[in-house]
Amino acid sequence: MVKGAVRLFIEKGFHRTTTREIAKESGFSIGTLYEYIRSKEDVLYLVCDNIYEEVRDRLAYHLETNNKGIDRLKKAIAAYFQVIHDMQDEVLVMYQEAKSLPKEALSYVLQKEVEMTEMIEQVIRDCAREGVIVVRDAQVKLMAHNILVQGHMWTFRRWQIQKHFSLEEYTNLQIEQLLEGVRRPM
Repeated sequence: MVKGAVRLFIEKGFHRTTTREIAKESGFSIGTLYEYIRSKEDVLYLVCDNIYEEVRDRLAYHLETNNKGIDRLKKAIAAYFQVIHDMQDEVLVMYQEAKSLPKEALSYVLQKEVEMTEMIEQVIRDCAREGVIVVRDAQVKLMAHNILVQGHMWTFRRWQIQKHFSLEEYTNLQIEQLLEGVRRPM
C-alpha cells in the first residue's frame, strides 16, 4: 500500500489522489483498504512512518560497525546519503505532503526526524571524544542537521545536481565540505 500510495502521490499529489486510486494501485478493494485505514491522511501517515523507519533502520545498521574515528563518520554520512538516494521518491513525497497530516500525526513524524538527527549527533560526539574532530557542543546539533539537509538536497535538487555528479562524487564532496572546519590538524 505504501509503495502504491507513493507512486500516486508523486504523480498526482496527495490532495488529488483518491483512496479508491490508492486501493486500486495497491491491489486492494476499497473495502479492504478501509479495514486498514480510516482516511487518506492515515495512508500518508503510514507512508511517512514507513519511510522514517526504513531510513532509521538502514542507518542504524551502518552505524553498528567496528569503524572508529573519522572513518565511522564518513561511512555514516555515505550510508545516509545512499539511503536517501535509494528512497528519493519517498523522501520527496514525505517532505512535500507531511504538512497535510493531522497535528498529532505530524508531531509523531517530526519526532522521527529528531531521532535520526540524534543518531548522527552521537557519531559526531564519538569522533570528538576520540579526538579526531574538534567541535564545540553547540556545533554538534547543527553539524548533524547539516548532514541531514545535504542528504535531502540530493533528492530536492536532483533535477540539477544529478546531472553533474554521481552519488559517490556528491557524497565525497559533501563529506569534504562538512568536515573542513572540524578536522583535527595533523
